[in-house]
Amino acid sequence: MAKKEEKTNVMRLLDQKKVPYVPHAYAHPDGAVDGASVARQLGQDPAAVFKTLVARGASGGHYVFDIPVEATLDLKKAARAVGEKSVAMLHQKELLPLTGYVHGGCSPLGMKKQFPTVFHESCLTRETICVSAGKIGLQVEVRPADLISLTGGRTADLTTGN
Repeated sequence: MAKKEEKTNVMRLLDQKKVPYVPHAYAHPDGAVDGASVARQLGQDPAAVFKTLVARGASGGHYVFDIPVEATLDLKKAARAVGEKSVAMLHQKELLPLTGYVHGGCSPLGMKKQFPTVFHESCLTRETICVSAGKIGLQVEVRPADLISLTGGRTADLTTGN
């Protein structure tokens, strides 16, 4: 008997909203794997595999930023994108209680609460991008417009060096 495909909350949400996606599993023998390694394992262009970062603004609000895995979040650009004086990355120990996700398995979809979400503008140049399916070892490939719509998100220049 074939093993039933494991569904995460992210996949259930996409199914519920009738959003097409392609699940991708990858090996993670020692826990979380860096995004560039995930992209290589999946045979994907690292520029099309996005990591989800959570930050706290000077006002105390929380924000979600999705950027290509090999890029670095520019905190000044991120703050400007959400109208904050400054933003700081959330401490790893705060991630699970706030979002419901562990470090390395954080997705812009299906968090405990939907926070303002900004995707790097480069996503608009791609037919699909990969984001975490909400669990280490699983990604979903989705059209950027669908992710932006589901999260109520928008796009901006968020990374250093460009």
